[in-house]
Amino acid sequence: MFMPKMEKKMHSQGLTHARDESLVPLEAPAGAAKPDLICFSHLRWDFVFQRPQHILTRFAKERRVFFVEEPVFGDWHQANFLIAARQENVTLLVPRLPFHMQEGEWEQTMRDLMDSALDRWRIKDWVAWYYTPMALSFSAHLKPIMTVFDCMDELSAFSGAPPEMVDMERRMMAKADLVLTGGASLYEAKKSRHHNVHAFPSSIDKAHFLQARFPGKDPQDQASIPRPRVGFHGVVDERMDLGLLSEAASLRPDWQWILVGPVCKIDPDSLPRRANIHYLGKKEYSELPAYLGHWDAAMMPFAHNSATRFISPTKTPEYLAAGLPVISTSIKDVADPYGKEGLVLLADTPLDFVGQCEKAMSMRQDAKWQEKVTRFMADMSWDTTWSGMNGLVERICQSSRGAKGRIHV
Repeated sequence: MFMPKMEKKMHSQGLTHARDESLVPLEAPAGAAKPDLICFSHLRWDFVFQRPQHILTRFAKERRVFFVEEPVFGDWHQANFLIAARQENVTLLVPRLPFHMQEGEWEQTMRDLMDSALDRWRIKDWVAWYYTPMALSFSAHLKPIMTVFDCMDELSAFSGAPPEMVDMERRMMAKADLVLTGGASLYEAKKSRHHNVHAFPSSIDKAHFLQARFPGKDPQDQASIPRPRVGFHGVVDERMDLGLLSEAASLRPDWQWILVGPVCKIDPDSLPRRANIHYLGKKEYSELPAYLGHWDAAMMPFAHNSATRFISPTKTPEYLAAGLPVISTSIKDVADPYGKEGLVLLADTPLDFVGQCEKAMSMRQDAKWQEKVTRFMADMSWDTTWSGMNGLVERICQSSRGAKGRIHV
């Protein structure tokens, strides 16, 4: 999340070195007639490929997209942006701020950096897209033609959230022209707080995860792990019920429990250490089907806490597209619709979790279950999700054109 005023630590999680800035696109895509898009995110582009990347790469097919990350504090002589080109028409901007900056000074510096970025890339008419309301501390003075708040999580409930997050979200709701939510339960929580709220639950790149149904060679760091395997991919953080994982693994020491993904915001020493629990670390998005293709079932052992109250895990449809039966704790947006439709098995105690895992493994070759999954997910795709979002954005942009005159792109 965007840093509180007093925090001056190096925050480089997921940060990679920039390429030469001559690679950064300076012009709009050929034939484009769309306003640029500037995204303010608490998530780093290079950390885990998820909702922001899926949505923004699709926007970038028809407009320039600038992705502004959290500041990184270091021993630089002056503030600047680390600039990198990512997917086509996506420009990554990482603010680098000196350690010696006084309290409150970095916010004004960030305002100056944003002003200079708009001048440098000749950004005149643009859409502001927020994943964190904390970015308003340095961007509220800017004048986009419209503002979108894509509320993918209840950030104030996460570990380490700034105390001012709740107030900043109130400001965000007052400023936004459009509010999107990452799931149905979050929609229910937000719908009375804004006049234009729409639910866009987690979606799926089916073609990508369908590769897991035709697995090739087992990845090297997984190949020596015996079967059966129950796997998880994603960020391992305070949302994970580590006690449940540990006890389930102890109940079935002959099963292998595999976790693929980075460990964040929790002490690595708190992770359960058993011979049959394997932490394989962060993998690239492109690598995930190779791992999933050699599992016997997938798991989502989420804790029931404030950080999981409104989550809608993207990995649910990803596992299903990969042909994997799924066992999850009874998280609301998993229980309905996935549990309700019989697509995901639910359990909240170690004994029940193990029992459902055993049942899940027998479902792997169940043609009727696979057919049911296929039918349920027939219309699900990030393309469809983006198209719905884009339609809402276009309507508001057209309204702005009518109110303010022709938009120059």
